[in-house]
Amino acid sequence: MSEGDTGTPGGAESPKPPPEPGTIPAHDAPSGGSPNGEPPEDMTVGELVFEISDRATVLIREEIELAKTEVTEKLNRLMQGSVVALVAGVFVLLALAMIMHGVAWLLNDLFFGDDVWAGFLVEAGFFLLLAAAGGLFAYRSFKKSSPPVPEMAIEEAKEIKASFDKEETS
Repeated sequence: MSEGDTGTPGGAESPKPPPEPGTIPAHDAPSGGSPNGEPPEDMTVGELVFEISDRATVLIREEIELAKTEVTEKLNRLMQGSVVALVAGVFVLLALAMIMHGVAWLLNDLFFGDDVWAGFLVEAGFFLLLAAAGGLFAYRSFKKSSPPVPEMAIEEAKEIKASFDKEETS
């Protein structure tokens, strides 16, 4: 080995020691540390304020994006439930039409002796079963997604606020 060689392949530097607990190394920062690449201890107050402002902006943008995603997901569930509820309503209307036809044919049979009404009532029962299944699905969808509140984003914001409050008291 030569004098300048560190013993690593390609002459790379040896690994840096881990940072002290409670500090964030500049290379792990979302914005990459200071503009000059210097550690936070060597930064001026203005650079530190800029760095904190930059990190807070990134954090707020990510929280807003999380809230948008969460609300969109819940609105999609509401939309699916609404469509199924609409289809269930159509089946109820069809069932009512079949029941009305069945009653009409029943009256016809009672007074004139035909047996056609039973088919109409069986078909109406089938439509009512489909409507009940769709209504149950719609009810569950509405119950799961109502109201569309970004719960994960709110919880994350509370944790961040608690960590800032903890740091201020330290």
